[in-house]
Amino acid sequence: MRKQTIRRATAETNITAAFSLDGSGTPNIHTGIGFFDHMLTLLTKHGLFDLSVQCDGDLEVDQHHTVEDTGIVLGQAFKQALGDKTGITRYATVTTPMDEALASVSVDISGRPYLVYHVDGLKEKVGSFDTELAEEFFQAFVNHAGITLHINLAYGSNTHHMIEAIFKGAGRALDQAVSINERVDGIPSTKGSL
Repeated sequence: MRKQTIRRATAETNITAAFSLDGSGTPNIHTGIGFFDHMLTLLTKHGLFDLSVQCDGDLEVDQHHTVEDTGIVLGQAFKQALGDKTGITRYATVTTPMDEALASVSVDISGRPYLVYHVDGLKEKVGSFDTELAEEFFQAFVNHAGITLHINLAYGSNTHHMIEAIFKGAGRALDQAVSINERVDGIPSTKGSL
């Protein structure tokens, strides 16, 4: 089973995360930020991962360190759980509706970190969550997972729904990209490595 546990402690956060790529969509997520927990739960459920995150962060400062550092740790766990990438599908694109919102997420498990984040029209906050931190999470995740991720929000009017469509779509796309394809012989690259 492709899984990994990562622990990271700094002066700003103390995080333990366990990531299983071949799970059933079981979350156990506690970051201290309710909306962020909800989004990570959606990513887990719709990606059919098993994900446990326990984070003690400096929320008395703000939410930035907790969100970014969670992205770092999840990216590291994701990358290590993938192993040598033998037999993976590698690419995926999904479009996900959430009521009036529609988001498209494309992923390449390339070994090259790159984020394209075209998301406009969000309000500054959902509850106490600073919505700009969604991009910070994905940037940290991409940098440490070593993947290319394109997130495009086509439209939407409810900020909660817009971000929800993104996280659900990210989970679905990642699930498809890491799926084992029996027709793939070795590493899915003409270079022979990813």
